[in-house]
Amino acid sequence: MGGTEHLNIQREGATLVLTLNRPEAKNALSLPMLVGLYDGWLEADADDSIRSVVFTGAGDSFCAGMDLKALAGKGTGGEQYRDRLTADPDLHWKAMLRHHRPRKPVIAAVEGYCVAGGTEMLQGTDIRVAGESATFGLFEVRRGLFPIGGSTVRLQRQIPRTHALEMLLTGRPYTAREAADIGLIGHVVPDGTALTKALEIAELINACGPLAVEAVKASVYETAETTETEGLAAELKRGWPIFDTADAKEGARAFAEKRSPDYKRA
Repeated sequence: MGGTEHLNIQREGATLVLTLNRPEAKNALSLPMLVGLYDGWLEADADDSIRSVVFTGAGDSFCAGMDLKALAGKGTGGEQYRDRLTADPDLHWKAMLRHHRPRKPVIAAVEGYCVAGGTEMLQGTDIRVAGESATFGLFEVRRGLFPIGGSTVRLQRQIPRTHALEMLLTGRPYTAREAADIGLIGHVVPDGTALTKALEIAELINACGPLAVEAVKASVYETAETTETEGLAAELKRGWPIFDTADAKEGARAFAEKRSPDYKRA
């Protein structure tokens, strides 16, 4: 299990927990953080005993966006990771889920600031939980910048366009309740309990057939921009093989025997 000085990786049963760990800088993105984060996504993809991922931040913030000085490797120990970025110039976009979609469900647990790059990474997650004092927003236009982490493309596909444009064009902060009202997040919980709620959701996912879970997630994203006819055809291609798996047979047996299924991956 990897990780870096700015990214903690730990296991909670079948869940991999990735924690942005630079609380003194509100978890602003650094090169060590991005390298550790990308390695975490790869670990989750490669290890079949991992069935879900929870993505969170240490301290009182999720992520306040990019730290350009840190990304340059100045003053944060980032120089030791420079070869990773040189070898893969796309690494930072993969780490931020712009150019990489993990196979396993990703649940975001947000406390405090989740702004700029934080809100952009959030759009790459599947299920989102936030403490009631959390703050969201894409502040780039207020600084004369462009939210190039994917928000001008993804946000309008995840929430109504009028709300997406207001968030993008005003650069104003949004409360957790506002974010939930427009559909950016799914759960608002008491402060300090977002991680607990995210882990509870992860446990529900972990109790399901892992092959079915991965296929369902893949189908949802694969068909998001297709016509209905194309999408239904793709769904059958993804879905039919699941019925022939050991997971499906175990689920049927467990139902008939009125017990919880015990899914074991081959």
